Amino acid sequence: MSKAQLIAGSRPSAGACLVGAAAPAAWHDDPMVLADQPVGLAIMAKAPRAGAVKTRLCPPLRPPEAAELARCFLLDAVERVGRVAGVRPVLAYAPVEARGELEGLVPGFALLAQQGEDLGARQARVIAEVLALGHEGALVIGTDAPTLPRECLDEAVSLVMAPDVDVVLGPTDDGGYYLIGLRAPCPALFEDMPWSTTAVLSRTLDRAQHLGLRVACLPSWFDVDTKADLERLAAELAVNPGLLPRHTREFIARRISPGPSGVDRADHEHHPAHGRGAAASRGD
Repeated sequence: MSKAQLIAGSRPSAGACLVGAAAPAAWHDDPMVLADQPVGLAIMAKAPRAGAVKTRLCPPLRPPEAAELARCFLLDAVERVGRVAGVRPVLAYAPVEARGELEGLVPGFALLAQQGEDLGARQARVIAEVLALGHEGALVIGTDAPTLPRECLDEAVSLVMAPDVDVVLGPTDDGGYYLIGLRAPCPALFEDMPWSTTAVLSRTLDRAQHLGLRVACLPSWFDVDTKADLERLAAELAVNPGLLPRHTREFIARRISPGPSGVDRADHEHHPAHGRGAAASRGD
């Protein structure tokens, strides 16, 4: 695994980020959960409901199949996080009423309900809340990079605690990021961002520089959001045999077959995805 790239910056200006300040009052679902590790590592995920997740993969998938794939991504992320040393695992879930259908998938995880008007507000709130639980550092990841090596998360844990690093970013090939980490709440880093565009990473780096934050970038990886991404995923799993990511690998083997114009649905018996609900205002 390649080493992280350090992007130098000056010390944060007073008030830019809440260094040394108290985080917002906790809204954790279970106030008895204690911080027993220096870093909190949160997975942000929606309940895998048909029509609400991975909508850009329809076609080639049907909505229930896209929801099943999203569930596989989540389960693989849970297993990956569970193998990272020195972290308290957290699931930041949406929508608020989805706790019951998700808590059985994440044994040993703290549970946070996502709150905020957009992705930036939700990420900022999750980071502040993880820190409010007593952790020295907070890392947030999504579920859309199922082949991300655990070593990237190990490196992120080390970097977020490094005294010469203020922000940790895991870039994605599409111009976003798969991970962000901080040791202090910093709402300004997330405000007015063009989410779901190719400009997210560059704008975040510019914002960090403006705020005087020192950034460390992890190795770049790829998200699975589109049919082309699904084709890349299927191709990489085909040439890299192994167990992991096991849920995603099993789904691809059962549901996806090579076609004349890329991946197609395999003609197997359909199994409904876990969980159903109304479509979200913005699909993944």
